[in-house]
Amino acid sequence: MFENLTNRLNRVFDQLRKRGKLSEEDVDAAMREVRLALLEADVHFSVVKTFIARVRERAVGAEVSKALAPGQQVIKIVNEELIATLGEPAPLNLKGPKPHVVMMVGLQGSGKTTGAGKLAKMLRSKGERVMLVAGDPYRPAAVTQLQQLGERIDVAVEADLNLKPPELVKRSFEKAEKGGFSVMIVDTAGRSQLDAELMDELKSIVAKVPPVEILLVVDSMIGQEALNIAQGFRDNVSITGLMMTKMDGDSRGGAAISIRSVTGVPIKFIGTGEKLDALETYDPARLSSRILGMGDMIGLIEKAEAMFDEETAQKTADSMMSGRFTLEDWLDQMKQMKKM
Repeated sequence: MFENLTNRLNRVFDQLRKRGKLSEEDVDAAMREVRLALLEADVHFSVVKTFIARVRERAVGAEVSKALAPGQQVIKIVNEELIATLGEPAPLNLKGPKPHVVMMVGLQGSGKTTGAGKLAKMLRSKGERVMLVAGDPYRPAAVTQLQQLGERIDVAVEADLNLKPPELVKRSFEKAEKGGFSVMIVDTAGRSQLDAELMDELKSIVAKVPPVEILLVVDSMIGQEALNIAQGFRDNVSITGLMMTKMDGDSRGGAAISIRSVTGVPIKFIGTGEKLDALETYDPARLSSRILGMGDMIGLIEKAEAMFDEETAQKTADSMMSGRFTLEDWLDQMKQMKKM
């Protein structure tokens, strides 16, 4: 994730760390390199311009000149300003009467169906009773794909190819209401922001069952085109958040860095792989650490905690203390390690 950008920035940071004192010329030279790195990473030019101006203003001031390690202080400023550019985290809105309706919208191939499955799995693990709705009758096998995902994560899936999506969503909502479901996730058909007919279909769904969240699913690998897509959808429906997919394959990172600043729409989730648990709640500080090559210890810790079976670990500890640690216990330990 972000390998190209991370490598470029780390070369700049290495040069800064080597200097005991930093002159204004040193800062300007470093900022030129950072500017080039961001532009090559496909970050929007207006975002780059504002970001560099903010960093430079702080880097040539007393904040750095009085620091014991000026180079390290500049890196700290870059990190803080990058977090500010990435935008505040915005949690999923699950307030008000149930069931809460979450609509997934976006271009065909952006990862909506898989994203819906990942989100359903995440919410189910947090105690929500989730229903998935297959609102894409146009793509071959879209319904089947969602049904298979539902089976894998043990979540109910509503589908009916004889009904138009707005009618299906309305019927599903009534069923979810009666069935005691807390969240209903609607997987809609892939559509271009320029397709007036399909955009009208989205508006019809919203009119019949007002959602608490409309998540635009964006393929992070398409770069700045993601900004045009987000703005196009926002002109038609009230986009409340973004799910950035395929982040694990994005070596540049321009879309993720730019999209909040340019569109004003918050990122809520990022997809980091193909597995159903490869979905993370958006955290700008964590993402900044990854971009700057500082690692993601928080992410590693959270993943380890999610995979850690406390009961099994206690049994293993008891076995070891009593001298009864068997090959089966060892195999269980290896399985836990493999999950991490």
